[in-house]
Amino acid sequence: MLPCSTIGSTLCSVTSDWKGILLLSQTTEYALRAMSCLAYMPDGLVSTAQLAEVTLVPMNYLAKVLQSLAKAELITGRRGVGGGYQLAKPASEITMLDVINAIDPIERIHECPLKLENHSGRLCPLHTRLDQAASSLIDRFGGITLHDMLSEDPTTRPLCDTEMTARVDLTLGGSKPASQ
Repeated sequence: MLPCSTIGSTLCSVTSDWKGILLLSQTTEYALRAMSCLAYMPDGLVSTAQLAEVTLVPMNYLAKVLQSLAKAELITGRRGVGGGYQLAKPASEITMLDVINAIDPIERIHECPLKLENHSGRLCPLHTRLDQAASSLIDRFGGITLHDMLSEDPTTRPLCDTEMTARVDLTLGGSKPASQ
């Protein structure tokens, strides 16, 4: 098993200055990064400082994200010396949707958000399409577990550069990188 602090020393795939189009909030992205890191360490505790280093998330901000994840019962924490966080259940039982909904829930549109009288009982074409998109996201993110993400492509792993990808030993269902 590889400690997250070792991952952080060779990290290069995540940069804090990325300005791409964000479908999800930055906070949700941070939560997904933290959960990915914790999934690499299913049997150990990872400190907030280690998680911040690996995920490139400011530590004070990350602490608030971790509180939300703990409140959603996705992670457990232990305070004090030797303390840290770990997943509350196996990575194969936590979906991307679980993480997303712990931070910024994706919600379906059931009635006209504008409360227009002539839209009573049905959605206009705009809100119908937005609701369909939300439904698709819920289905897609609900079908991807942390385990799926970490074991999907042995050449590119979340939070790992090329060297680290070759060294990571996943304990998730016996998956291991293709070359070592």
